[in-house]
Amino acid sequence: MNIAENQTVGSIVAQDYRTASVFQKNGIDFCCKGGQTIDEVCTKKGIDKSSLLASINHTISMDNSGFIDYNMWPLENLITYIEEKHHAYVVTQTPVLLQFLNKLCKVHGERHPELFEINAEFNHVAEELAAHMNKEEVILFPFIRKMANAKTNNDQILSPGFGTVQNPITMMKNEHEVEGDRFVKIAELSNNYQTPADGCTTYRVAYQMLKDFEDDLHKHIHLENNILFPKSIELESTLA
Repeated sequence: MNIAENQTVGSIVAQDYRTASVFQKNGIDFCCKGGQTIDEVCTKKGIDKSSLLASINHTISMDNSGFIDYNMWPLENLITYIEEKHHAYVVTQTPVLLQFLNKLCKVHGERHPELFEINAEFNHVAEELAAHMNKEEVILFPFIRKMANAKTNNDQILSPGFGTVQNPITMMKNEHEVEGDRFVKIAELSNNYQTPADGCTTYRVAYQMLKDFEDDLHKHIHLENNILFPKSIELESTLA
C-alpha cells in the first residue's frame, strides 16, 4: 500500500498507527488537525514531500506482527476501549498531575514563573476534559452503540434530540482542538518537557507525566476523530 499526497494525515494514521511516529517527528498534528492532506501539510510546514512519503511508506512496509488495527474493530468495541483505556487514564492521572504541579509552583515557582502558567493551563485541561468525556459517555457514545445495535438487528431507531450524530461529533472535535492547542502551549512553556538544570526529581517526574498525558491524549483523539467519528457518520447514513 503506497500513500498518496492527497490522502489526509488522519486517514493514514487510521490505516496504520505506526505512521504516527513519522508525523510526530516532523511536527505534524495527526489527531486534532488530521484532516490536512500530505500535500497541504508539507506546503504549510516546508517539508520535503518525497522524503515524508518515503518515510511513511517505509514504516507501513515494516513487519506488523503485534500491530493492533483499530480501524477493523466494531464500533462498540472501540468505544469500550476508549472509555476503559483513555478516559480512565485521564481520570486517574489528572489529580496526581495537579498535585505535582501545585508542589512545583510552591517550591520552584519563584525561579520558574512559567510553572504557574503551565499549572493554569493544565487546570483548564482537567476541567474541560472531565466535562467533555461526560458528554461523550452520557450522550454520544450511547447513541453510537444504539446505531450499531440497530444495524446488527435490522431495527429502526428514533431520531435523537440533537438531530444527527454529526452535531455532537462536530462539538467534540472542536473541543479536541482546544485541548490540543492547550498542550501545544504547555509544551512550549516547558521547553518540550525539558527539566531545567536546577530541577529536582519531582520536577522531572511531573514533566514526564505531562508528556505521557499529551501522548495518551493524542492517541485518544486520533481514535475518535479519525476512526470512531467518521465511521459513526457513515453508519448513520446507512440507517436513514
